[in-house]
Amino acid sequence: MLPGYHNRQCVCVLVQGLDFKLHALNTMEKKLAEYKCDTNEAISLKLVRFPEDVEDDGTTFHPEYSHQIFGDDEVAFGYKGLQIQLFYTAGNLSTLFKVKYSSKVTETFDCVEPDDVEGKIREIVPAGFTYNTDDFISLLEKEANFKPFGTLLHTYTVHSEEAGEFTYQIHKADIACPGFQEYHERLQTFLMWFIETASFIDADDDRWDFFLVFEKYNKDGETLYATVGYMTVYNYYVYPDKTRPRVSQMLILPPFQGEGHGAQLLEAVHRFYCGLPKVQDITAEDPSENYVKLRDFVLAKLCQGLPSFAADKLHLGFSADMVKEAQEKLKINKKHARRVYEILRLRATDMSDEVKAREYRLEVKKRLFGPYRKNQRELAKMRKCLRPEELVSHMGQMDTQTQHEELEKSYQVVVEGYRRIIERLATQA
Repeated sequence: MLPGYHNRQCVCVLVQGLDFKLHALNTMEKKLAEYKCDTNEAISLKLVRFPEDVEDDGTTFHPEYSHQIFGDDEVAFGYKGLQIQLFYTAGNLSTLFKVKYSSKVTETFDCVEPDDVEGKIREIVPAGFTYNTDDFISLLEKEANFKPFGTLLHTYTVHSEEAGEFTYQIHKADIACPGFQEYHERLQTFLMWFIETASFIDADDDRWDFFLVFEKYNKDGETLYATVGYMTVYNYYVYPDKTRPRVSQMLILPPFQGEGHGAQLLEAVHRFYCGLPKVQDITAEDPSENYVKLRDFVLAKLCQGLPSFAADKLHLGFSADMVKEAQEKLKINKKHARRVYEILRLRATDMSDEVKAREYRLEVKKRLFGPYRKNQRELAKMRKCLRPEELVSHMGQMDTQTQHEELEKSYQVVVEGYRRIIERLATQA
């Protein structure tokens, strides 16, 4: 036998054995992957008005997010054909919760545990739901007894060319309203599916205000109410004797989105607090980009009727009168009033006139330049205390040419957003 032959033979056998094990592992991984389900697709949500809605796929909608329940990958493991049904009666939000699947991983593999899907959902869905579809359908008969909570603030209509005119109401409620706490516990479950960083609030704190949107609809000759959306607002104390309402959560349910309900709700809330002398101004907690766009539209709509924001005064620049009038009459702070001024000035400016367009551009960039000016101040401080090689690395981040380019990009994005708001204001005229 040649020297080393036996060793090479052993190595060959070991490699073949390792390849076999790796192949077996890869095969098992592929088979186990078949038991992974996208939870955004697996979860089906409904707002049910009529018994036939339960089986109608056209009334189903799905979450935008499920990471807070199922992790960052938004996947449930251990099932094929997973269906998680969360159906709600349209008004009172009485809940049907069912989990279905075509097969489970334990039917094929030993010692592999599936995710506790039901347990995860039960963490956010309050007690009192039913697993039985017939029992759920029987709850629809009680919907005629459901009436909106709290005080009616505003009624409005939305016209649809296909279906005619619909009537909506906005109510203000608090946790003391009979039955509201249980209703709110059901309502807030939707936050987890449609707000990326949602969390439940401590509703027992009496500084919370709740604003609710309902649709009036007819069923068998009776007037019923369907839940459309809501907003929560926390009243912070401002020394010495004021409050600062801060919008915490706002959600219009998916079947009603794109119909203008968010703007109606935000405007109604602003008008409500404008009537309270002790309110300093109205703010929002960590607002999303969509919320900022909505707020810009609503505040511009409200401010366009104020004398200080008249078209003949806008070209004179952002004034102390604008700040004062927006704050006193509409509870709008200086920062938000400034954005409104820029929107309304753009509407009043002939941008085909090079001189007027340049004046407007410089006015907006003057505000946008704030963060860059701060960077320059920081750079001046760094020159005094950093070694040359450290300073070079920071100067690269604050290059003047880059700043100008970024400033121009920011300006273009801002103006594009403003133009969309101006277009929307035109449709309200």
